Amino acid sequence: MDTDQHGFTHKALTERIIGAFYDVYNELGYGFLESVYHNALFYELRQRGIAAQREVSIPVHYRGILVGEFRADLVVENAIVLELKAASQIERSHEAQLLNYLKATDFEIGFLFNFGPKAAFRRLVFDNPRKQIRVYPCASVADTCL
Repeated sequence: MDTDQHGFTHKALTERIIGAFYDVYNELGYGFLESVYHNALFYELRQRGIAAQREVSIPVHYRGILVGEFRADLVVENAIVLELKAASQIERSHEAQLLNYLKATDFEIGFLFNFGPKAAFRRLVFDNPRKQIRVYPCASVADTCL
């Protein structure tokens, strides 16, 4: 894992991602739909030689049972989750959404990028040692647990 002497995980990669975010924002500005920024950032990351996947399906389990899934806007280098917004500002609910993505996966770092009136981002970290592994007897919703 790419960690600097201060414990900043994936430092070089995150700097490149942030640079791509600001380049997209500076060129497109504010006012487009989130999907436009999504496509532009995906393109910019790929142009920079950064591997990225769009709309990555990630399962959500509750007590060992698959109860749903979410779609991460972008996953970069199979290491960092990106959630994109085109809102007036970053809300606590946006941060909670990304934090839940990190809790539900092995990803430890996520970025919330807002293409609002003023470019803004948050870097969230939820490291794997804080994630709890629970074992439950049922494997699916169809199973009967007593």
